[in-house]
Amino acid sequence: MSATDHRLHVPTVTPVQVVDMDLAEPGRFSPPGSRERIRPQGRVLALVRLRGHPLGMVGATGTDPARLWQSLADTARRELEVPAADSARKPSPPGKGAVGTPGISVVVATHNRCELLRRGLESLLHLDYPKERYEIVVVDNAPADDATERLVREEYRTRVRYVREPVAGLARARNRGLAAARNGIVAFTDDDTLVDPGWLSALAESFTANQAVSCVTGLIAPAELQTEAQAVLERHNGFGKGYDTRTWSLHDPPEDPLFPFTTGQFGGGANMAFRTEVLRALGGFDTATSAGTPAYGGEDLLVFFQVLVNGGTLAYQPDAIIWHSQRRSLEALSTQIFSYGAGFTAYLTAALVHEPRMLPVLLRKLPGGLRYMAARAHRLNTDDGAGWTRRLTLLEVQGMLYGPLGYLRSRLSERDHERDGHPRDARQVAAAQRL
Repeated sequence: MSATDHRLHVPTVTPVQVVDMDLAEPGRFSPPGSRERIRPQGRVLALVRLRGHPLGMVGATGTDPARLWQSLADTARRELEVPAADSARKPSPPGKGAVGTPGISVVVATHNRCELLRRGLESLLHLDYPKERYEIVVVDNAPADDATERLVREEYRTRVRYVREPVAGLARARNRGLAAARNGIVAFTDDDTLVDPGWLSALAESFTANQAVSCVTGLIAPAELQTEAQAVLERHNGFGKGYDTRTWSLHDPPEDPLFPFTTGQFGGGANMAFRTEVLRALGGFDTATSAGTPAYGGEDLLVFFQVLVNGGTLAYQPDAIIWHSQRRSLEALSTQIFSYGAGFTAYLTAALVHEPRMLPVLLRKLPGGLRYMAARAHRLNTDDGAGWTRRLTLLEVQGMLYGPLGYLRSRLSERDHERDGHPRDARQVAAAQRL
């Protein structure tokens, strides 16, 4: 549930090349997650920035890169809120090891996807952040073989730490990474992402600017739009949460009538960071949620909710950019839509299990949430050329009906794993690692 519509203006025709451009650098295009110079042609979707700060995404078609850049820039000035160049926000420098630059542990969970992981690690190794101030921890989740371990130990052994989590589940993998983290801030991304060079600098700036902030999320932009399935997912379930910095807390609640249950609007698990001590105090992620379990997902939504209801402040920093690759096939699209629905209601179920005092609040807000969901389903089914179908809406609803059962099934499965000696709480994982 979200009271705000942040759908991207994604073209309905694919393939589309996704690029990065800055209005302060005329004629220059870069691929997602890199500062290399490229010369795109054809259909293009650009993340438009001004002096590093993202303003929005616009599309254009052309064969000459120079004219294409100008066309995109003109469209951006018409359709986006482009501030005057002199007033544009200038990103803070990373400090180059200066005192006060916080140490950050980056945790990347992976499962049998070596080539995707390799791309992501290459982008992580070229961040505009002092190398001595961040570490990279790869958590190999229930691997089928030793391919990921060999990749990390043979090609990245001096810069990347390898950790194995034998039990399947994204939350378990993230808890393993949390237990291994050595720094005061822990950031999470996935193996199918590329990180923007300024990602950690933007996250660090948000934490240092406000000591009350416990969690920071960032912008998740599409890394590619090569198939119809990817375009449909980005148009209707894209992770983009807008281009304005925001904060949320119970002490200063927004007008959103569904707050604090609308945690989907705060960000996504592919781009989130926490004060390490805060996340460990919460026990990490609920392992009965997340991909790889019968619940299908929801661990990121739940931990955002827990941060808020335990008095923390959550911040959204659009300058902290992650580029994410959606699944390519229509079959994967159907699975993903079901998973979104299941993960959402699994999260709500888990929220009430962890915070039963919030049940009256949820019941009071539920009618408004149902009205919003009905309106959203109607809009998706009547949006011309959107590529959405009644079948996908039905799959999402089926997932939502299944979610509470999936969460209960997952809790039973987690108890079996604990009896077999596999701790799930992040504090238990850390204690086991010290033995």
